[in-house]
Amino acid sequence: MVKDIQLRISLKEEKIDAILTLKSARFLGINTSEITGIKILRKSIDARKPKIYFNYKIAVYIKEPLPEQSSYLFDYKDVSKAKPIHIIGFGPAGMYAALRCIELGFKPIVLERGKNVKDRRRDIKAINQDHIVDEDSNYCFGEGGAGTYSDGKLYTRSLKRGDVRRIFENLVFHGATEQILIDAHPHIGTNKLPKVVQNIRETILKYGGEIHFETRVADFVIQNGKIKTIQMHNGNEMSVEKVILATGHSARDIFYLLQKKEIHLEAKSFAMGVRIEHPQHIIDSIQYHCSSDRNELLPAASYSLVQQVNDRGVYSFCMCPGGFIVPAATASGEVVVNGMSPSKRNNLFANSGIVVEINADIDLKKYAHFGALKGLEYQKNLEKLAYTAGGRSQTAPAQRLTDFVQGKLSSNLNPTSYQPGLKSAPLHSLLPKLIGSRLRKGFEYFGQKMKGYYTEEANIVGVESRTSSPVSIPRNGLLQHPQISNLFPCGEGGGYAGGIVSAAMDGEQCAEAATVGL
Repeated sequence: MVKDIQLRISLKEEKIDAILTLKSARFLGINTSEITGIKILRKSIDARKPKIYFNYKIAVYIKEPLPEQSSYLFDYKDVSKAKPIHIIGFGPAGMYAALRCIELGFKPIVLERGKNVKDRRRDIKAINQDHIVDEDSNYCFGEGGAGTYSDGKLYTRSLKRGDVRRIFENLVFHGATEQILIDAHPHIGTNKLPKVVQNIRETILKYGGEIHFETRVADFVIQNGKIKTIQMHNGNEMSVEKVILATGHSARDIFYLLQKKEIHLEAKSFAMGVRIEHPQHIIDSIQYHCSSDRNELLPAASYSLVQQVNDRGVYSFCMCPGGFIVPAATASGEVVVNGMSPSKRNNLFANSGIVVEINADIDLKKYAHFGALKGLEYQKNLEKLAYTAGGRSQTAPAQRLTDFVQGKLSSNLNPTSYQPGLKSAPLHSLLPKLIGSRLRKGFEYFGQKMKGYYTEEANIVGVESRTSSPVSIPRNGLLQHPQISNLFPCGEGGGYAGGIVSAAMDGEQCAEAATVGL
């Protein structure tokens, strides 16, 4: 017999190894000797009050053994001689599309502009240390996409869009820790993701798929409403039957290519702002109601904030406890910042994007002549501004939080995790009023919600501009583009996902749609 129950354990009780068995027996009215095993299904922390609790959802096995393996089995088969499906991009959407193709008996042929994980590290190092941006290999482009070197957060609200558990189980199958199946806000960690990504690549190759790195798509040959040929930047061509486009939200050249081909695109709303960085101990003291170091059983504290300011949402995005701010530019002449955390989340700083909603139809009327790409052009202008304000390198413009809100230049800045360095700049006047004025009011509200959050010990760093795609590539009920019947826009780049998990689910669904009729 198996019983699913929920238990509430205090921080003090968490130190007792046998507490789950004892409390389970009491809850069920049985002897502890009848319990043959316990499986933790979900664990979260309730720190709303000074007395902190762990909430558990567990499966209690009574007089029967725990199952030896997961109920999720991945039936990969040899597809080396099967019909091909071409996948452009090898981020989460592209990876899961390729894996699903193999399960369905089709051969994925992946075209990835960037390098493999190992070779990509050199280009990441060049951005951080030498301020050199390789436009095909950086924090956004390369094996695993932006997720590989940007944290691996797996929390998603897209619970109705697919089987979230299946996505997690597949990550565990490829080497991720089983802890991601339990935590309420699961996270793999930047230091562990590359191995998981490499294992996914090896699975695809083992079963007959192909992955072509350093292969940037330059053009499509379209005939009778179908892509007939893909042309690469090196002059090579491939004939295609079905194409899954999973290039991510930063592959601007793809948007320009589609526009040039008169393939319909749509502008969509998105968000932009800054990244804020606090010493981690400040966030811990606020969230855990402690005046000294947090209890060793507690992880680095995180937060989630949202406030309406002048009819626009101002909210936290991609919060990274115990993490780093990283340079996420994909071209020379721009500064873009993002955040990541290692698996232990043990860095001295906490950072988060704080962004403002941009309504493409209302807020970008001055950019209307760019058509569907007006949001993209707005993004680019702000990134160029940050590049100039930072000193025309990957040094980022920054300001103390209190100075930003009060509208004065910072005479000096706080220590930072951002490797390329910071330069004091008047972000309060440089940011467009649409963003800057709302951020200033938003920070004041956040300081009221979290006492101690509004502090001169925090820096804000510009700019956080790649929260999501400002462009949508439309598709019909069959997940095909309405004009191009064998093109399947997918993941964040198409406007259909907002993170690793939702992109992975969309990748699987696009693979299923693309295999129909082959």
